[in-house]
Amino acid sequence: MKILVTGSNGLLGQKLVYKLKLDTTIVLIATARGENRLVDKAGYIYESLDITNKENVNAVFKKHLPDVVINTAAMTNVDACETDKENAMLMNATSVEYQIIALESLQEQNQNYKPHFIHLSTDFIFDGTHGPLTEDEKPNPLSFYAETKLAAEKIVQASKIKWAMARTVLVYGIVDNMSRSNIVLWVKQNLEQGKTINVVDDQFRTPTLAEDLADGCILMAQKKAEGIYNISGKDFLSILQLAHKVADYYKLDKALIKPSKSADIKQPAKRPPITGFIIEKAKRDLGYSPHSFEEGIKIMVEQLKRIKN
Repeated sequence: MKILVTGSNGLLGQKLVYKLKLDTTIVLIATARGENRLVDKAGYIYESLDITNKENVNAVFKKHLPDVVINTAAMTNVDACETDKENAMLMNATSVEYQIIALESLQEQNQNYKPHFIHLSTDFIFDGTHGPLTEDEKPNPLSFYAETKLAAEKIVQASKIKWAMARTVLVYGIVDNMSRSNIVLWVKQNLEQGKTINVVDDQFRTPTLAEDLADGCILMAQKKAEGIYNISGKDFLSILQLAHKVADYYKLDKALIKPSKSADIKQPAKRPPITGFIIEKAKRDLGYSPHSFEEGIKIMVEQLKRIKN
């Protein structure tokens, strides 16, 4: 099976590459804009790919004819999407259209070619009035980021190729070169430095370990799953509870964590207050089995140790 991953330099992209390259039954094509930033460059093909360039997408897809495309590439900075709407729409929706058009065209030219497009989406397409949510929940985006992600979902659902969608929530994990932070590392680093942090107590999520999300995507590819799947963590927590769990795990001072309200934190983009996912469908259909949040922190601790060594 040929699997092509977009956004292979990103958090999820890296986890997918490192897991898939171990499977000898898979030919893996990792793609991202610019150079390959992964430390381990063996066991897969790397292609520089700008998903916002239609000709580039056509050329790379035609060259490799992937059986499965896992599209992880996106502009995920929610506030940046609010201030740079043109790029947000290009990265998050138009690029998806380019990929779908390329695969549809290749499928029309070759009747034996049946590509499977697996797209990553987000809990932010919902308005956050309640949660956790099932796959049947009606989207109602609050931010421009969410609008672009919902637009992409509609493009995928209207396509003539086989498709599946992995919706996820608040992904955390460790990347090569530690080029980006996440909620867990942010809490840990600030508390270690003795800094007071304001953490919202009115936003609820099911935080997702990047390895678990990668496993969910791989299961979707292996089982040729179609339709929408919630792929997230299993623990429904407020962001404040999450921060407390990080402090407890590292034995750091919880008194430095100050509860605050979303309305008091000035951010350009509005966040849904309550999301989180019910993951029974993924468990039943795919055999998806995520770690607990504490187990996820432990996995990150081991990875941080390895990086330092």
